[in-house]
Amino acid sequence: MSPPVFLAGTAELERDRVLLDGPEGRHAAAVRRLRPGERVDLTDGEGLLAECVVTAADRASLTLDVLARHREPPPAPRLVVVQALPKGDRGELAVETMTEVGVDEIVPWSASRCVTRWRPERRDKALGRWRATAREAGKQARRGRLPEVAELESTEDVAERIAGASLALVLHEGAEAPLSAVEPPARGDIVLVVGPEGGISEDELERFAAAGGRPARLGPTVLRTSTAGVAAASVLLAATGRW
Repeated sequence: MSPPVFLAGTAELERDRVLLDGPEGRHAAAVRRLRPGERVDLTDGEGLLAECVVTAADRASLTLDVLARHREPPPAPRLVVVQALPKGDRGELAVETMTEVGVDEIVPWSASRCVTRWRPERRDKALGRWRATAREAGKQARRGRLPEVAELESTEDVAERIAGASLALVLHEGAEAPLSAVEPPARGDIVLVVGPEGGISEDELERFAAAGGRPARLGPTVLRTSTAGVAAASVLLAATGRW
């Protein structure tokens, strides 16, 4: 069984002995009940992972000795998924599964046909849930690099991302080209746009096409917005050789 993964600061991971306290330490000591002699991996979420062994434990912290360190290089190409806001808790489901498969950045998008709206007074809380979900899913998936969850973006913001990408794809059931036929670049950003339950509007499709976005069909069936991203990401990650 693989050792559990917890988050720690980069400076702490550079030391030979680490005190894991705070929320991560309490979870490790009180919930996971880790004890001296057990193996634990610590990561800063930015590519540095330390293999550790527990040397002491109390109710709210662990003391660990670092056995080895590994630095994970930045991903190439980098996969960015623009996710239109889904209904209910399906946003967190989308973030969780995309984090598990290896998406590098998740961008919440307020599309014109989104049923869900992040009102200004609730935006920080909603974004916090997405970021917490990505953090926990990244630890579960044993990722040394956690995905970035960007601020909520408008259609104009997304168009700017598309214009700066090495490859930009817009999932659409009416597209002629299948996603499986796309040749991904070796470097840079691949931006993948996933529309809302009501679909991407014609105006949005035109704006994205003008910025360089290419429509692509995922398959013969229409997936929910909360599952389309992870399915498409899997196809692209396999095509890039990252899988």
